[in-house]
Amino acid sequence: MLRAVTKCLYINPVAGRRMMSHSSLAGKVAIVTASTDGIGLAAAQALGKRGAHVVVSSRKQANVDKAVSQLRSENIQVIGTSCNVGIEQDREKLISLTLEKCGGIDILVSNAAVNPFFGNILDSTDEVWTKIFDVNVKASFLLTKQVVPHMEKRGGGSVLFVSSVAGYQPMPGLGPYSVSKTALLGLTRALAPELAHSNIRVNCVAPGIIKTRFSSALWQSEDVTNEFMKQLCIKRLGVPEDIGGVVAFLCSDDAAYITGETITVTGGMNCRL
Repeated sequence: MLRAVTKCLYINPVAGRRMMSHSSLAGKVAIVTASTDGIGLAAAQALGKRGAHVVVSSRKQANVDKAVSQLRSENIQVIGTSCNVGIEQDREKLISLTLEKCGGIDILVSNAAVNPFFGNILDSTDEVWTKIFDVNVKASFLLTKQVVPHMEKRGGGSVLFVSSVAGYQPMPGLGPYSVSKTALLGLTRALAPELAHSNIRVNCVAPGIIKTRFSSALWQSEDVTNEFMKQLCIKRLGVPEDIGGVVAFLCSDDAAYITGETITVTGGMNCRL
C-alpha cells in the first residue's frame, strides 16, 4: 500500500504538494461581517494568518478600530469599517470600501446575527421575526448577491455562512433565532448549485456552544453548562478559535471540492446523522 502511494506521488507531484501543503490564502481578499470579537474575529484571524487581506466590520466604529489594531499587531493585513448588515447603505459601503482599498473580493464570511428575543416562541412578535430574519438571513443573501459579480471577475470565490447547532436542534427560548439558523442551511443548499458555474463555492459552519459574549447566557450559568456538557463527547465548551480554523479551511483551496455543505463544530453534540 505504501509503495503504491509513493508511486502515485512520484507520478503526480502536484497531488503530493497539495496533500502536504498548509492552506494558503495569499493574495485573497476576505470580508468578514460582525468580526470585532468572538467567532467573527477568530475567523478574521485565521484567514489573515493564512495570508488573506481581511476586511472586518461591526456596527460600532470603536469596536472596528480596536479589532483592526489587534489584527495588525498580529501582522495581518486588515482594514475595517462600521456596518449594520441589515441596512442597504451600510452593505454597499462595505463592498465599496473593499473594492477601493483591496481591488476585489474573493471570500465572504457572513457571520452577523441578532437575537432580540428569549422566551416561548408563541410570545414572539412580528417585529422580532422581521429583525431576526432581516439580519440573520436576508442580509446573508443580499451580501452574497452583491459580491458575486466581483468574485466572478476574479475567476471564482467562496461564500461561508455561520449558522448554529440550533439550526438542527432548536434551543428552548431561542425559537425564532433557531429557525433563522435553519434557514441558512437551506440557503447554502439553494445557492451552491446556482453559483457553481461561476466557480463560487457556498458552504456553512454550524458551531455548537462556543464561549463568546453573544452566547454568554448559555454558558455563564453553571447548571446550564453542566446540562450541555452531558451532550458533548469532548468535555469542554468550544472557543472561537475552534470555528476560525474550520472557516479558513472551507474558504481555502484545500476545500476546492466542497460546496453546499454544512460542517458542524459541536464537540460531538448529537445534532445530525
